[in-house]
Amino acid sequence: MPEVEEIKKLLAGTYINYFHCLRIVALLKVSEESSKNMFGYYSSQRMKDWQEIVRLYEKDNIYLAEAAHMLIRNVGFEVPSLKKQIAKCQQLQSECSKKEKDYAESASSARDEYKQSCKQLGIKGEKIRSELLGLVSELPQTYRSIEEQARKLSEVVEFYQAFVQFVSGSDEESIGDVCPLLKFLTQHGNTRVYQWRTGKVPDRVEEVKLSFLEEEEETQEDEIDFSGIELDTGEIDFGDLGISIENEGAETIDFDIEINDSITTEGEEGVARGNDALCLFEHIPTRNQFINEVLELQAFLGQRKVEMEGDTDVLTFNQFQTAPTVVKTKTLHYITTMLAQVDEIYNRLTETRMQHLFLLIGSPKYVDRLADSLKQKVSLEEKMLASREAVKQKRLDCLEDQTKLEPRVDALVGRTRELQKQIAGDISKRYKNRPVNLMGAINSL
Repeated sequence: MPEVEEIKKLLAGTYINYFHCLRIVALLKVSEESSKNMFGYYSSQRMKDWQEIVRLYEKDNIYLAEAAHMLIRNVGFEVPSLKKQIAKCQQLQSECSKKEKDYAESASSARDEYKQSCKQLGIKGEKIRSELLGLVSELPQTYRSIEEQARKLSEVVEFYQAFVQFVSGSDEESIGDVCPLLKFLTQHGNTRVYQWRTGKVPDRVEEVKLSFLEEEEETQEDEIDFSGIELDTGEIDFGDLGISIENEGAETIDFDIEINDSITTEGEEGVARGNDALCLFEHIPTRNQFINEVLELQAFLGQRKVEMEGDTDVLTFNQFQTAPTVVKTKTLHYITTMLAQVDEIYNRLTETRMQHLFLLIGSPKYVDRLADSLKQKVSLEEKMLASREAVKQKRLDCLEDQTKLEPRVDALVGRTRELQKQIAGDISKRYKNRPVNLMGAINSL
């Protein structure tokens, strides 16, 4: 018996109903024409089987009930279910696209923060801990530069002291309390604390060595290892890295780190050891005192500038007629120029990078904590990039599912409409071919 291609396609479908059986019988009548016997009956067993199936379908109109049930199921469940799956895929794709963008922006933000932090610190960010410790070697040159600028303030300090003495009527001895460290530094430079404390140059200096710098030179543990970092999907704690402004404008950074400033200074006379062996800028109390005195001088010059620029300048001029020459001869241009120099010194000492450097030499713990905070920014970027790839893959999977579902919906809708026409046609035959229209949700597919 020859095979019929259309019959093969019908039998390959997911379901077969009465109307399929009728079509198969019609096709077999053509292909099995030669198998008729002398009485006009088909001798092919295949033909007999399909005719029997049709006969059983037509008994009590079972086929019509089955077709109606199938039509209702397709309209009420199958098609809506597939469409909901497609809508869900589209929704997930939209959400994943949004998350991709968010993760990319977060990664870019973390990368920019890392680069900005490295730029502020003046490091490349390749070997973080080693580079941070290497910054300490820059401090002596920075101290010399600030010292040179501070020495230029000698005349300004004398002007300030004379101004205070004239206004308050103080004697020469009490004037020594006005910016004493700043005056000492303009005269002697960034000396040892011992000389500032005793007024004598030490005969011998026992240098204070930073143990964690020596350990770094011995071990050379300067590679960044991210393999041991475990990231949680929750929030990342970068610690309290905010800069707080205290002491009338002096900027300090509070990292909750204990600064080692308890080095003893007792010993034989003429020997500078411990804190006494540190220079004025290295010792925390003297450095803070210097910053406060610079801030005090800055406030004084700023106020004088405002007074000399304002309408009260004439009154002030008359008031200072009896003032010393060093007080009444200072012009607005001089005040403005000196104020700019004082501002520059203050800004250099309180900038973020210098604050980090001061803390680096003050605490070994801070070195590790700062390095860890930078590594966390790198790890955050990697985490965001990995998350972006994950949601991107999820979006592609949803797109693939949608691509598979859409042909199924189209095919099911096509079969359902065809079944609608077949049922309507069968009912029409029962009523003398009157027009029959099946109404309802099927027409909105």
